[in-house]
Amino acid sequence: MLFVEQHEAVIRLTAFAGIFLIMALLEIAMPRKTRVAAKGMRWFTNISLVIINTFALRLIMPILAVGMAHYADERGWGLLAIADLPIWIEIIIAFLLLDMLIYAQHVAFHKVPIFWRVHKVHHADRDLDVTSGARFHPVEAVLSMAYKLLCIALIGPAAFAVFLFEVVLNAASMFNHANVRLPLGFDRLLRLFVVTPDMHRVHHSVIERETNSNYGFFLTIWDRMFGTYIAQPEKGHDEMTIGLSEYQDSKPDKLIWSLLIPFSRNRNAIIKTGGNSVEERRPVFKSD
Repeated sequence: MLFVEQHEAVIRLTAFAGIFLIMALLEIAMPRKTRVAAKGMRWFTNISLVIINTFALRLIMPILAVGMAHYADERGWGLLAIADLPIWIEIIIAFLLLDMLIYAQHVAFHKVPIFWRVHKVHHADRDLDVTSGARFHPVEAVLSMAYKLLCIALIGPAAFAVFLFEVVLNAASMFNHANVRLPLGFDRLLRLFVVTPDMHRVHHSVIERETNSNYGFFLTIWDRMFGTYIAQPEKGHDEMTIGLSEYQDSKPDKLIWSLLIPFSRNRNAIIKTGGNSVEERRPVFKSD
């Protein structure tokens, strides 16, 4: 564990780059859906958002997740600090609690209008691939980290548990957003425990009922437990439309648009519910 703490940045970067490369190659070898947008512009925008978010977090946040775990431990904060548990049990409990709380955060970012304003940048992507897993607006990145720090302070997990969770969460996000065709039998088995690309793709459908489902990033238990699980998209994976109904053009592929759209005052939107297009005057930040 001491080795991990001393080389945290290198390990995380290596894990990120390794998973990214593996999923990018699998997308070439066994793609699930045909792309609708130019890959070059999308990748430039999505990767640029990763870089911007990294700088924003380093600039704005005085401490990050693993650092908060050390800080909380030094002060005896959190539920786990009260109990004297073996480290492996503490890691399992912390991992489960953090994954559940990230699920809850994801639901909130869909249901609370002011949060949806920034989260819709993620959903506006008209294709899903390995880069989509890191496509988030900088405001969402900062809010998410602030929420995570609060959760860590309340739980009081070991620093290694937080480090492990962070690495797994990043890897899972790249995996379940990837445009990869898994064998159906393997997918059915895997999604009993963890979120698969086919399962998470349903969440990126333009159909409102499907968008408001499958919120989990890693474990599937929370969607099943709280009734937000949908097995397959209504129109099938080949025919389903990804993104938001009101942004089915090239705008979401552009970096400046993605940075500015949460602050847009445009109130015209097209909603697709159950496959039927309905035009309605309403705030575009409402969950679709």
